[in-house]
Amino acid sequence: MKWSLVALAVLLLIIGYAYVSTVDGPITPEGRLAFVKVANPDMYPGHLHSQLLARFAKESGSQSVLVVHFAGSSNYRNFKEGDIEILELAFIDTQGTGAVGDTNYWDSLQIALFGAPEGRYKYKSDGIVFDNLDDALDYIYGVAEANGQDGPIPMYWHGTARKDNPMFAQGCGFPLYFDIVRKQYGIIPAYVYTIKGMILPYFKDPYANYELTHYTELQNYYQQGMIDFR
Repeated sequence: MKWSLVALAVLLLIIGYAYVSTVDGPITPEGRLAFVKVANPDMYPGHLHSQLLARFAKESGSQSVLVVHFAGSSNYRNFKEGDIEILELAFIDTQGTGAVGDTNYWDSLQIALFGAPEGRYKYKSDGIVFDNLDDALDYIYGVAEANGQDGPIPMYWHGTARKDNPMFAQGCGFPLYFDIVRKQYGIIPAYVYTIKGMILPYFKDPYANYELTHYTELQNYYQQGMIDFR
């Protein structure tokens, strides 16, 4: 009993430290948005996940919301979903893994847990490629400010897995989410908010049950171009 109380106290201290570290920062790390792709392209006005992001932003009282991705062929443009600014940021892996070809989720997990090797990634938003994360985030903050952002920006990783069981494969944008939290707030908040974020869609995604029970069909539909709507 004594050791369990000590362990609980330590856990509460870690969670409390993570919360305090992020409370006044420019970004509020929320977690994973969804499990599988339901329409392609990933994001556009009226997209199911775009509407979900806008709803979450309104619930938190924010004028904008950030979603991070693996980079594919999209420009990852920032756009309006109603009166909410959807901010998109993707990372380009110069070693060729990620959204291009077969996603290497073990590689993604290692990068998420231990950080990205210096110079491995470039970043894209609004079709602009940035050589480092600082410049990319400065651009995102500028877009948010120009659209009336007041307070921290909620951040999600898209989380859509193109293959494999999405309960285990953390999907699109996972390493970038971790890396942003680590860079902004430190390693302990990065672990805390990543673990919290893995659990989030089970409770917050209203489509979670459908996505998880139909993930093989949806992944096949995506691979065959059957959910390409634009």
